[in-house]
Parts: sequence; C-alpha cells; structure tokens
Amino acid sequence: MYGLARPFLFGLDPEKAHALTLRSIELAYRSGTSPLLSRRPEPMPTRVFGLEFPNPVGLAAGMDKNGAHVDALLALGFGFVEIGTITPRPQPGNPKPRMFRLPEHDAVINRLGFNNEGVDALVRNVERARRRNGLLGINIGKNKDTPNERAADDYLFCLERVYPLADYVTVNISSPNTAGLRELQEEQALRQLIDRLREAQETLGARHGKRVPMLVKLAPDLSDNDIDAAARVLGDLGVDGVVATNTTIGRDTIAGHPHAAEAGGLSGAPLMAQSTRVLRLLRARLPHSIPLVGVGGILSGADAVAKMSAGASLVQMYTGLVYRGPELIRECVEAIRRRREHRSGGPVAPE
Repeated sequence: MYGLARPFLFGLDPEKAHALTLRSIELAYRSGTSPLLSRRPEPMPTRVFGLEFPNPVGLAAGMDKNGAHVDALLALGFGFVEIGTITPRPQPGNPKPRMFRLPEHDAVINRLGFNNEGVDALVRNVERARRRNGLLGINIGKNKDTPNERAADDYLFCLERVYPLADYVTVNISSPNTAGLRELQEEQALRQLIDRLREAQETLGARHGKRVPMLVKLAPDLSDNDIDAAARVLGDLGVDGVVATNTTIGRDTIAGHPHAAEAGGLSGAPLMAQSTRVLRLLRARLPHSIPLVGVGGILSGADAVAKMSAGASLVQMYTGLVYRGPELIRECVEAIRRRREHRSGGPVAPE
C-alpha cells in the first residue's frame, strides 16, 4: 500500500508529508485497519537493559516528537517506539524550510531544531496512551536558549517528569541542529552532565519504586579520540546503554547534490557506513554490560543485520520508513531472526 501512497507524499513538502503520514497512521489505528499498512512480525522477544522487548526493531526519535501517536506507531509492528526529542518549554524549532529529501541517495537532511510542544504536553499525551504492543523510550534535550552551563537543569527537568512514564530515557546530546549541543559530548562536559543525571536516576528510582534505564545518544562525527573519551566516561559512570548514532553533518557521500549545502543533519543510506563504524568502535571500547542501539541508514533487513553484527542489541529506523514504508519493520525483524537462528544452529529461545 505504501508504494501507492509514496508518489503522492513525495509530491508534498516534506514536513506536510510527515504530518499527513502521522494522521494516516493514527486513523488506521483507530479504525482497526493498521494491518493494511503493515503486517506485524511474529514475536521475537529480546531482553536488553533488563527490559523485555517484543522484538528488537524500534522507531528512532524524531517522528513523534510529542508522543501523540504512541499506540498507532506500535501497532505497525515495532518492538519499541522512542518519542521526542522533548524540551522543558515548547519551542518552534528553526525557520522553514528545514527538511529536504534526497531521493537519489535515499536520504534526508533536516534542521528542525527540537521543535516540540514541551515536556508537559508530551506527558499528557503519554498518559492517555494504552501502550499494549511494545515499549516506550522518551528522548530528552535542552531548550535552544539554555546555555550549556545550565544544560543539566533542562535535562533534569525533563527526566523527572518523564521518569514515571518511560520504559527507558535517552539523553540527546548529539543533534547538530541546536547550536552548541554537541559540545556536551566533550569529555569533561559529558562527565559532569551524565554524573548529575545518573545521581538523579538513582534518586528517582527510589522515589518511584522502579529503575528506568538511561541511555545516551552520540553523534557519528566523533573522532576516534572522542569515541575513546566518551566510552571512558560512559563506562565509568555506568550508563545503561548508548544509542549510536544521530545524524551527520558530513556531506562527502552526497557531494554535488543540489541540497548538499543545506545545513542540518544528514540521515538515510549515506549515513550507514559511518554510523556503523562508530557503533563498532563503541562496542570495542565499552564494557559489554552496556548494550548498544544501532541506528542510522537502515533501509533493508541486511542493514539491520549489519548493525547487529557490529555490536548492536537493538536497532532503530526512521528515514528508512520514508523510502521503504512500514513493511521495512517486518523485513528487519525477520532478517535478525534468521541471523539469530543461524548463529544458534536452529530456532532459539528468546534472549
């Protein structure tokens, strides 16, 4: 069905197409016709971060920034959905136009800039969700006008509010579309920020009677030395997981394209090799007690398997849905299932 809708959607402005897609997915869910959009994969239980995921394929943050479509997105067959990035106060994001398709490369450039309705709106939306078909991650960030010296206050504000509702929380310090945000990945700044958040995580766990895993999302543009430093800090502080990676500011893979000069993060197929390289380096440098989520450039089941082979325990997609549609979810689950069975010599019990 998506093959029929894609030409129409690609004739629209990318942001308008995004909004229309979410409304259509929601309508299909409410009318009971989600199976017409995507065949749900057979269960493939996967235990990571102490959580039981129905399958290891998830939706990356960015598609549902305000958590308004959690149930509808889970109904497509994802094992988990990550919403956000959310900030303490509402903000409009960067000026339009701020999203560009590159069909020749199966890619997108965006400079949205954490446009969202604020954490309180997201909390209200999530409180209404039923969440019967999968797990929920909530991705948190800082407001654009909050200086980095006070960034921890924004992250703490969001963490406290989403903690009771989230199955896990992701700390986004790697978007290229908020000025100065990636400076928080520098070793000293990263240690100070994550140390405060880890302390708050333990306090909130005692208060709410449950421990919610906290992940950190890193950029694909880190140097090897930066990756070493990040792994050292995150290992020392005992984060629950790392998401590798966000979008890239690099343009080598799309050189000569009319949109190559557009500012923002590049996602889709051109990101696959770079993102997977960072994933592999992080797996080699982090303790094995810290699982990795592989995201960036997944447009096929083979891509999902490549992420798992590089060290991921879970994978996420977003831009791949733009080009392939929701059938990509099932394709990736089945490819990972075949890999798991091949490695074990036959059908296996859930991990």
